[in-house]
Amino acid sequence: MIEIKPLTELDATAKAPPSKAHTLRALFVAGLASGKSTLENPLFAEDQLLAAGGMEKFGAEIQRKNDRFEITGVDGAPAAPSEPVFLGNSGVSIRFACSIAALADGRTVLAGSERMKQRPLGELISGLGQLGVKANYLEKEGFPPVEISGPSLKGGKATMGGEESSQYFSSILVAAPYAEKDVELLVRNAMSSAPYVGITIDVMEKFGAKAENDNYKSFFVEAGQRYRGRGYSIEGDFSNASYFFAAAAVSGGSVRVSNLGRDSKQPDKKILELLEKMGCSVKWKGGAAEVEGPEKLKPVDADMNECPDIVPTVAVVAAFAGGKSVLRNVGHLKIKESDRMVVVCEELGKMGIKAYEQAGALIVEGGRPKGAVIYSHDDHRIAMAFAVAGLKAGVKIEGAAAVGKSFPDFFERLGELGK
Repeated sequence: MIEIKPLTELDATAKAPPSKAHTLRALFVAGLASGKSTLENPLFAEDQLLAAGGMEKFGAEIQRKNDRFEITGVDGAPAAPSEPVFLGNSGVSIRFACSIAALADGRTVLAGSERMKQRPLGELISGLGQLGVKANYLEKEGFPPVEISGPSLKGGKATMGGEESSQYFSSILVAAPYAEKDVELLVRNAMSSAPYVGITIDVMEKFGAKAENDNYKSFFVEAGQRYRGRGYSIEGDFSNASYFFAAAAVSGGSVRVSNLGRDSKQPDKKILELLEKMGCSVKWKGGAAEVEGPEKLKPVDADMNECPDIVPTVAVVAAFAGGKSVLRNVGHLKIKESDRMVVVCEELGKMGIKAYEQAGALIVEGGRPKGAVIYSHDDHRIAMAFAVAGLKAGVKIEGAAAVGKSFPDFFERLGELGK
């Protein structure tokens, strides 16, 4: 258990950690590429190490050297692992691995933690099936563990629902250049977290394969393309930087965060726009984003469909704002590392703040949060978001080790912010 005590003042500078999303996608793409790749400034966290271990089982050679990954790819021909590939609770990793396994010659079993067994794969497996892929659920229909037989990615046209996760589309797109025929993906219903597919396509193109994107309604990848190894530098992460910005918001202090791109495609860049609406001052200075908290925070009404990872952060900030905040289109939070809709409401309740779900929205009635013992539910984003609350109200975080999934030194970095 870790205790977070209130700050008396905050005027700090921090550096954003490397992007979780970019590191993961680059690991899978470089692992499929021909030749050698060097990933500079990657994130070395639990999800990334699970992804790297998975690609090694598919035959890629991956070495961690100081602040980089050195990768020799499989040139589009992954080996079928002889043992199950365990991917913990890394949703991105198991979903991407499903499509990569469809390229391997043989049977691949993909497994994960107990929580992973509750995170759906059905829509992705359905899409892969429409493209010729053979798959078999080993326990519960629609959920891991799953067995994929390959090589079976024939190509063609597939339709999938987009409301659960954009990762289903990213998964197939990453493997699509190596399909026997062109691949066309059609989106049924609105897509959640759509900009992350844009990140996937951008990483694919950096390694030499193009994907056409028709406004996130359909995607097309021409067969016969190949990834080629290269050097690739990972940009900073707005998702994890959001906790530093939120610290300024709740404390009324100021934080400057470097290693962030003002023109980044990351959807969680929206944190700056939302904090500004809540009364914060937001400025870009010399390659760093600076947030200064107001004397009094204002509630916010926002569509969070594209940026679910910052919902716990915004909900915690909203808890300190006078009035009702409405975070809309967040139903897909239920299938994250925890059921974040339930968990955020439960933990805010411990702090004396009323929060509830209503028609796919998260409602937070702000006020004066009190100190409490917060349980992370083994969810990194819950642990980090509520740690921010501690900078104003004081909290103890039970299950704090969950931050290792995406930000291993989070608490050390948070402790450096102020007094």
